[in-house]
Amino acid sequence: MNTSKGEAFGHPGTEARWTSSSKEGVGTALSKDSPVWFTLAYGIINEIYFPRVDCANTRDMQYLITDGRTFFHEEKRDLDHHLEYAERRTLAFRQTNTDRGGRYRIVKETITDPCAPVVLVRTKFEALQPGAEKYKIFCLVAPHLGNQGMGNNGRVIRIDDREVLVAERSGTALAVVASVPFHKRSCGFVGHSDGWLDLHDNLTMDWEFDSATDGNIALTGELDTSQKREWTLAIGFGASYEEAARTALSSLERGWAKARAEYIKGWRDYCDSLLDLSKEGGDKGRTYYTSAMIVRAHEDRRNEGAVCASLSIPWGEIHGDQELGGYHLVWPRDLCQSASAALAAGDIKLPLRVLRYLASIQLADGGMPQNCWVDGRPYWSGIQLDESAFPIMLAWRLENLKLLDGFDPYPMARRSAAYILRHGPASPQERWEEDAGISPSTLAAEIAALICASLMAEARGDSQAAKIFLRTADYWATNVERWTFTTRGTLADADGEGEYYVRLDSINPDTLESDRDPNTGVIHINNIPAEQSGFPVYDIIDGGFLELVRYGIRAATDEHVTKTIDVYDRVLKIETPCGAVWRRYNHDGYGQKADGSAFDGTGVGRAWPLLAGERAHYEIAAGRETVEYVKAMECFANAGAMIPEQVWDAADIPEKAMYFGRPTGSAMPLVWAHGEYVKLLRSRRDGKVFDLVEPARRRYVEEGVESDLQVWLFNNKLRAANRNMRLRIEVYAPTVLHWTANEWASAHDAELEDEGLGIFAYEFAPKEFESGDVLKFTFRWTEKGNWEGRDFTVAFQ
Repeated sequence: MNTSKGEAFGHPGTEARWTSSSKEGVGTALSKDSPVWFTLAYGIINEIYFPRVDCANTRDMQYLITDGRTFFHEEKRDLDHHLEYAERRTLAFRQTNTDRGGRYRIVKETITDPCAPVVLVRTKFEALQPGAEKYKIFCLVAPHLGNQGMGNNGRVIRIDDREVLVAERSGTALAVVASVPFHKRSCGFVGHSDGWLDLHDNLTMDWEFDSATDGNIALTGELDTSQKREWTLAIGFGASYEEAARTALSSLERGWAKARAEYIKGWRDYCDSLLDLSKEGGDKGRTYYTSAMIVRAHEDRRNEGAVCASLSIPWGEIHGDQELGGYHLVWPRDLCQSASAALAAGDIKLPLRVLRYLASIQLADGGMPQNCWVDGRPYWSGIQLDESAFPIMLAWRLENLKLLDGFDPYPMARRSAAYILRHGPASPQERWEEDAGISPSTLAAEIAALICASLMAEARGDSQAAKIFLRTADYWATNVERWTFTTRGTLADADGEGEYYVRLDSINPDTLESDRDPNTGVIHINNIPAEQSGFPVYDIIDGGFLELVRYGIRAATDEHVTKTIDVYDRVLKIETPCGAVWRRYNHDGYGQKADGSAFDGTGVGRAWPLLAGERAHYEIAAGRETVEYVKAMECFANAGAMIPEQVWDAADIPEKAMYFGRPTGSAMPLVWAHGEYVKLLRSRRDGKVFDLVEPARRRYVEEGVESDLQVWLFNNKLRAANRNMRLRIEVYAPTVLHWTANEWASAHDAELEDEGLGIFAYEFAPKEFESGDVLKFTFRWTEKGNWEGRDFTVAFQ
C-alpha cells in the first residue's frame, strides 16, 4: 500500500548512534570555498563535516538495491567492497561494490567540489547479468547535523522545478540531489518509517513522506536510472534548506569533470611542493604522500592551523549524541606533531599557521587546553604539561629556521614556559591523558621546551627569564632518574634486574604531592575496572622514556635507557604478520575488549602503530637500521593507506572483524600516527632524529651539565634534602619565609626574592645545615597579610 505525503510516523525515531571509526578514506578540496570533508568506510560515505572540521553532519550515505521481487541489498552489508585511489597523490577515491551473486556492481568516485561545500559522488551501475539493468536503486542519507543525531528535520522541497531531499538543524542544512531525477522520495524516522525499513519489508518503496520533524531521521530517494546508468550525486551544505539545495544544484550544473580536474590539481600541486621522501619508504611513496595529505586535510578552513586529531569517532557505533567531540577536536600535542610532520615533509606554511593558531588558543594563565573545538573553546579541562611544552619547541624550531614571516611567538612561549615552571615537573595528566605524576615523556618535553625558551629569551635580551628557564631545565634533567627510574621493579630484564624507567611516579591528584620516589607509591589506572586498577608504580612501564632520547635529554647509549629498552620490548612488544608493534603500557585498558567488542570505558589496551615509529626513532638515534619499522607501519595501514590508532594483537575473531595485526575499532586515520611515519622517513634521510633539540643534547649528553639544586614546591614538597646541595624554597606569590632548625627555640624570617615570571624564592646554601637537622617553616603571605596556617618540614641527610 502506498502511504504518502504529510509527516512521517514514529517520532522521534530510535536513539541515534554514530558509525565505525575505521575509515578507509578521507577527502577534502584544498580550497577555502569548500569547507567540507568526507570519510569513507565499508564501501560507503560515513561522516561528512561542515563548515568546520570538528562538526559532523551525517552518519552515512549509501545506495540500496532491489529487483522488486526477490532481494534487497544495502551497499554496506550485502556487497563486497574494494577501495583504491582514483588518481595517485590525491585524496580522490574509487569504491567498487560488487554483488556477491555476480549480478551487478556499483563503481563510485568521491570528491568535494573545490568551488562549493558539496560532496560529489560519481556513480556507475554496471549490470553483469541479463535483467540487472532493471534493478531499482535508492540513495539513503542519515543526517546528523551539528554533531547531533536527534533533533534533525527532514523535508522534500522543490527548487527550480527539481524535488530535493533536505535536512536542517540549528542553522545548518544539507540537500541531496542527483544529475538524474528522483522517481520517489521520502523522509522518515529511523527504525519506524525510514526508507530502509520500507524496502526491507516488501522490496518496494511504499512510503513517500514529505517531512520528518525533530528526530533521528533518514532521507530516501529512488533514482530514475531508466535512461542513464551513470550519474552524479551531490550533497550540498548551507545555512538553510534553500541555500544547501541551490549550492548542490549549482555544483551539478558546473559539472563533474571540471570539479574533478580542479580537485585533482589541488592535491597534485601540494604533493609536488613536498620533499620526495618516497625512497626512504617501502611502498614507492604511497604511504608517505598519503600521510602528508592526511595531515594537511585535517586542517580547518575557517580557523587556519587548527588540525584535528582524526575525522572519526572511536567505537562510534556504540556512541550517540553525548559524544560531541570524538577525535575531531584539536589536541595541542597532536597538533604540534602534525606541524612538525608537515615541516619534515617540506611544507613550511602549515607549521606557521599552527603556531599562530596555538598563540590564539593559549589560556589566560599561560597553559594550553587539553583539547578544544577549532574555535579554541576548551572541550575537556585536564592539564597536560607536555601540551604546553610542544608549542615552545615548535616556536623555537621555526625561529631557528627563519620561517616566522614576521610573527613573534616569544610572548606565547614565555607564558607557556612560566606555566610549566609553576606547575611542573609533575603533570595532572601525562600524555595518555589518564593519570597524574612525573613521567619520563612529560619530563623530556618540559626540559627540551625550557631549553628552547631560554634560547629565545636570551636572543631577545630577556636574560633573567633565560636564566630561570635554564636553571629549572638543569634541575629537572639532573633528577630524571631519581624521579622515574626504579631499582626494585617487578618486570626484570634478561639478566633478572628490575631496573627501568617507570611509566610515571604517581602523585596525589588532588594535592599534586609526590615523594618523588619511583620505588614506592601506587598508580590507579582509569580504564580498567576499579577493583583491578591499583598497581605499584614500579610495576608499570611504557615507552615514554624514548622521548628522553628523541629530544636530546639522554643518549641512546645511556645505561638507564638501554636497561629499559630490554624490559620495554619484552613486556609490551607484539610480533604480528606486519612486524613488531608496541602496546602503550602494561595493564592498559584503552582498547577493544578481549572478546572483540567495543571499548566502553574499559577494555584491553591494544598495540599502537605510532609506537613502532617512536621505537624506530630510537634506533636512528642509536645509529641502526630501521627499514623493518617503516615496512611495519606501511603494512598496518589499510587499503586507503590510513594508519590506525590501534591494531588487534590477539587471535582472530572473524565474527567481530578482528584480525591479528589489522585495525581495531579505534580511530583511523590517526593524524599523529601519519605524522610519526612522515618524520620517520625524514629522520632516515637525514641520519638523525628530526625532532632532536640539539642544544639540549649538547648540554646534557655532550657536556654532561648537572644541577646542585633541590627545590621545595607546593606541588612537590621535599621531605628530605642533601645538606651538601642548595635547597630552594619556591612559591608563586609574595611571602615571608618563617623558619627554624631547632624546633622553634629560635626562628628566622626571610622575604622571598621576586625573580620575575611570578616566581618568589629563597635559597639555603650548601652545608648551612648539619646532617640530622630538620628544617621547619611556614609562610606569611604579604598581599593578604595572613599566615599559611601549617608547618612544613625538610630533613637533612
